[in-house]
Amino acid sequence: MYFLKKGSIIIIGSVFLSLGINLFLTPYKILDGGIVGLALILNYLYNLKVGLMIIILSMPIFIVAWFRYRTYFYNSLHGLLLSSFTIDLFKPFRSLIDISAVFSSILGGIFVGTGIGLMLRHRTSTGGTDLVAQFVSVKTGVNVGIVIFVIDITVIILGGVLISAHTLLLSIITLLVVGITTSLITRKIVHT
Repeated sequence: MYFLKKGSIIIIGSVFLSLGINLFLTPYKILDGGIVGLALILNYLYNLKVGLMIIILSMPIFIVAWFRYRTYFYNSLHGLLLSSFTIDLFKPFRSLIDISAVFSSILGGIFVGTGIGLMLRHRTSTGGTDLVAQFVSVKTGVNVGIVIFVIDITVIILGGVLISAHTLLLSIITLLVVGITTSLITRKIVHT
């Protein structure tokens, strides 16, 4: 029963994350933070597959997890692979919705934050910086959503070369909503 529940959460979280990215973020070249944000930058610049880039960029983090945090490695591997696959699978959905850019950034943040939060709440993740945030959260007691927010802002600032002032604003709105949504969903996690 435990594995069925965890598998269902990974699938549901991956779908939320994938819809958030493909329906709401990529049509306006809005960035998320962390590994996903870096993968989006590579997609916008070089048209590389977002999901594939997430896997490649997450490899160093997973190597560290293999040696130092084996439980996190196993708990996140399925989330990484399934969410990355789903993101690339849902790419054709990018032109389905036509809404304002601000509303799109808010909805994208809610969807991405919900997907990440659901997985983190059930001790799994998409890996990448979510995995780093889990490490930091366990060591410091700081809420996972807050740690993710700090990492994400850093990526957005680094991605500023790519972004216009309007897109930068939209990305900041998205990050705020992702951070708040993730924090609300993960706030009752008790670390042992």
